[in-house]
Amino acid sequence: MTIDELGEQSIRKNKADFYYLIEAFQEVLLALGEEGIAKTMPWVNEPSKISPEQIETEKFIQALSISFQLLNLIDENNATHHRRKLENHLSPDRIKGSWAETLKHFNDEDIHASDVLKELEKMRVRPVLTAHPTEAKRVTVLEIQRELYKLLVRRENPNLSVSEKDKVRKDIMSLLERWWRTGDIYLEKPRLEDERNNILHYFKNVFPRALDLVDNKLSYAWDKAGFDSDQLKEASHYPVLEFGSWVGGDRDGHPFVTPDFTKETLGVHRQLALQIHLESLKSLVKQLSFSENLVGVPEWFDQKLKDFSDEMGVAGKKILKRNIGEPWRQFTGLMILKLKNSLNTKTLSKPQYVHASELLSDIEAIKKSLEEVNGDRTIRNCIFPIERKLICFGFHLAKLDIRQNSAYHEKAISQILKMADFEDYDYGTWSEDKRMEFLNRELQTSRPFLMPGFKCEGESEQVISYFKVIKDHVDAYGPDGIGSFIISMTRSLSDILVVFLFFREVGLDHEPFQVAPLLETIEDLEAGEHIIADYLKHPITQPRFEGKEKIQEVMLGYSDSNKDGGILSSRWTIYKTEKILTAVAKKHGFELNFFHGRGGTISRGGGKIHRFLHSMPPGSVSGQIKMTIQGETIANQYANLLNATYHLEMQLSGSAWQTLDKRSEDPHEFAYSILDRLEEKSKKKYRSLIDHPQFIPFYRQVTPIDVLEESKIGSRPSRRTGQTSLDDLRSIPWVFSWSQARFNLTGWFGLGQSLKEIKEETPEDFEKLKTLAESWSFFKYLMIQLETNLLGVDTEIVLAFKALMEDQAVAAELTDLVLADYQLALDLTDEVLGGHREKRRFAKYEDNQLRNQGLAPLHQIQLDQIKQWRSAKASDQQTETSKQKSLHNQLLIVNALAGGLKSTG
Repeated sequence: MTIDELGEQSIRKNKADFYYLIEAFQEVLLALGEEGIAKTMPWVNEPSKISPEQIETEKFIQALSISFQLLNLIDENNATHHRRKLENHLSPDRIKGSWAETLKHFNDEDIHASDVLKELEKMRVRPVLTAHPTEAKRVTVLEIQRELYKLLVRRENPNLSVSEKDKVRKDIMSLLERWWRTGDIYLEKPRLEDERNNILHYFKNVFPRALDLVDNKLSYAWDKAGFDSDQLKEASHYPVLEFGSWVGGDRDGHPFVTPDFTKETLGVHRQLALQIHLESLKSLVKQLSFSENLVGVPEWFDQKLKDFSDEMGVAGKKILKRNIGEPWRQFTGLMILKLKNSLNTKTLSKPQYVHASELLSDIEAIKKSLEEVNGDRTIRNCIFPIERKLICFGFHLAKLDIRQNSAYHEKAISQILKMADFEDYDYGTWSEDKRMEFLNRELQTSRPFLMPGFKCEGESEQVISYFKVIKDHVDAYGPDGIGSFIISMTRSLSDILVVFLFFREVGLDHEPFQVAPLLETIEDLEAGEHIIADYLKHPITQPRFEGKEKIQEVMLGYSDSNKDGGILSSRWTIYKTEKILTAVAKKHGFELNFFHGRGGTISRGGGKIHRFLHSMPPGSVSGQIKMTIQGETIANQYANLLNATYHLEMQLSGSAWQTLDKRSEDPHEFAYSILDRLEEKSKKKYRSLIDHPQFIPFYRQVTPIDVLEESKIGSRPSRRTGQTSLDDLRSIPWVFSWSQARFNLTGWFGLGQSLKEIKEETPEDFEKLKTLAESWSFFKYLMIQLETNLLGVDTEIVLAFKALMEDQAVAAELTDLVLADYQLALDLTDEVLGGHREKRRFAKYEDNQLRNQGLAPLHQIQLDQIKQWRSAKASDQQTETSKQKSLHNQLLIVNALAGGLKSTG
């Protein structure tokens, strides 16, 4: 079978599986007496037979919402199925982003196994889960979907009997009934605890199991590549896959993330990590049943067992008596006892593990003893997975990043200066020179501003309190559970250095924490060269890295830079920033660990992870990388084990691919001037739209942004400060609102005009763009992503939303401006990428056609509801009850469309 034939087979399977579920769902609805809904469902009914008068709106919306989420589940399952087909019918290295593909690439490039191994040992890849307001599903619904997914997988078993297949169908219908009767959105905004629990599900139930599978993928690919399997024998030879979280640490514009919640989160993380390791040891104690009568016990291990038993006291002696003649089981039993003491806060006086390294040391003792009795297979199957979990999860589970806005820090330091009796305490009004003079002077002394017991208020109280929480946690358990201190909207060196004053206030100034600037806007990204250079050569920086690897973290923002200059300007500026900052760091003896603040949608940096990694500048990945995994992307990528394994594999293998790309120069540097012109023209076109004097009224009336601002999706406010400016609006509702209205404006606007001008002014450069789309991974990835967003535009829906604006002259002017660039972008993208898009993107067109059958009636209902809702609000004649009912229906529609479009910002 060819790869094209497998692709066509996958498309057919997708449709067949979807119709199987839709028909089962229809059967459930009929059984529940919902005949009106069942007979007006798209896909299984003629569209012409569906009219608003026939249906009960709320239930119809819910039915479509469930249908789209079923389709998304099918997509996930069939993606896994397709990868298996590729592996079985062709070769594992045909799976894009896999370890097999990456190691084949290394072989093709004559990169030796020893060089690969050297880099693997240094690699640290950290996905960071966030709770931005993009996940619209309830936790209960997510649980139902997980059960459904398992049944879909079971249904594919070719050995099932007829009765077993019937049982699977009945179980599916039972879950669909439960889902139908559960409801689909939050009636109240979810609590932070809900968001944390959702994230913790993945840390506890998915990632530990996925880690084993990812390691097996690397091991298998290593052998198949012809490398020596003994080289990958040790757990320390594998790349470190560690995890991060923002839930409980990200307080930028989120007033509900209190110091107490941060403290509680760190505690929960530790408890769950200990439970993961406890479960591993409980499995191990069953496996290590070796008898001392059959296997000779090393003398040193026998003595260590006696010493361990003595350390654990009476309880330790009981364990020895319980497993007489089984020394490895006895030793593991003692480890379980000691770890249980760590979990139980009432046993602080008893021997316990405080740090993961202590437990790892005992695991290493078992490993060494087994090596001496030829227990290599037991080591690989039983000991190795525990070592890896201890290395990757430690006793902290995930590193909690602490994020705050630079403006918030300014207010906090001003208040502290006022309490310390500074005459000119208004730090926010100071020039950068004055700030630097002050900071340079203060950072030379260890004297804090505030005396012990001094009571702060406002922003300063919050800042000092959560820094104290970090200090207390580090004193008790060490720094492993703390990630980076991230400063949103970093615009100058002083924004970074002020964090060190807060460290000093609570006694954290000697801890090795990363203080990471977040460069978000186009202007800040362009200023990054000077900010990072000044920071790396500052007197406070170099001493912090003495005796350590000189690796500095820098976070790049894909969302605000897009809102600021449009997608093409954002992506090209970020690319150049990575290249420039990498050179700056090298000049000062540092390597950079870029933290990519990617959202779920293409507009906010989303997309295929391996293509994203391959598109980075040569030399910009030095074995360490972080990236955010946000909102609906978390469930899409990690809800089921095999899909989670693949996405983690892509992050690891893609990072290895880029790390071993040792080219010092970008072979496509000749094209930089063309991209500079393309970016400038695109940004100019984009700014001409959003700087239009009537743009804000246009935006607020031709998108459902007012509905989203009322939504119950996520615990975070939609605006940072509550102001109504475009600058203050978070990027997520900005992207979400344009996608709901089918403009997809944030994912392509400006491209058409910029390509047109390049083609007219310098036709030879336009021809070069065609070549670059084949040879340059960055440009190819960018153009495919822009085209994907273009294919999601629906001009009929756009024109329908245009009709919502009161001033139709303005609506026509701005909509015509947008659609003109849209048509240009479509046509010229075809020229650049070659061939017609319907043939080139066949699978995408098929998917769009399937989805549009359900999207069309949903959009019509949404438009009608928005008109009624806005009219009632304007007349001020709505009762509170009718207002809430109307809003509830609006949110149902928003959620249903989010599932259908596979996009929530």
